[in-house]
Amino acid sequence: MEDEIINKVANSVLEVFDLEDYYPKGIRTQIDISQWLLEGFLLKEKDFREELKNHDWSQYQDQYVAIHCSTDAIVPAWASILVAIQLAPFAKKIINGTLEDLDASLYEELLPKIDYSVYENKPVIIKGCSRKPVPMRAYVLAAHYLQPFARSIMYGEACSAVPLYKAPKKG
Repeated sequence: MEDEIINKVANSVLEVFDLEDYYPKGIRTQIDISQWLLEGFLLKEKDFREELKNHDWSQYQDQYVAIHCSTDAIVPAWASILVAIQLAPFAKKIINGTLEDLDASLYEELLPKIDYSVYENKPVIIKGCSRKPVPMRAYVLAAHYLQPFARSIMYGEACSAVPLYKAPKKG
């Protein structure tokens, strides 16, 4: 009789922490302020305010929104704040920055709320390959919150994990 092939990964005590499991559902949108600047670079306050007044803000209902400027224009701080004020009645969350900054901000809110005690004294692998745009800051935060509980932390996939942390032996 031939030796049976045993899936050691499936039989291991290794716990997988997959950040995609916590990825907040919802539409992410980026608003580019340059669309309301003269030739994409010059903010004329009266014209800017008029553009914002005439914009259909309801299209951002229940969305996560990142406000940014894609040009090298020097935009006063109040401009982004004014856009955020217009968005406030509609958007779920508003940040100044990129879509990656937006996702990082969402993870920064939700990762502290997770009960990490289920990983107490267990080897944990932070799953590395994701189909969703999980920002690097989320991986760093996950490791930070897992470290006080996990016996060890690895990154990647079970078949090719990179060791990152091993708890000191107690005793």
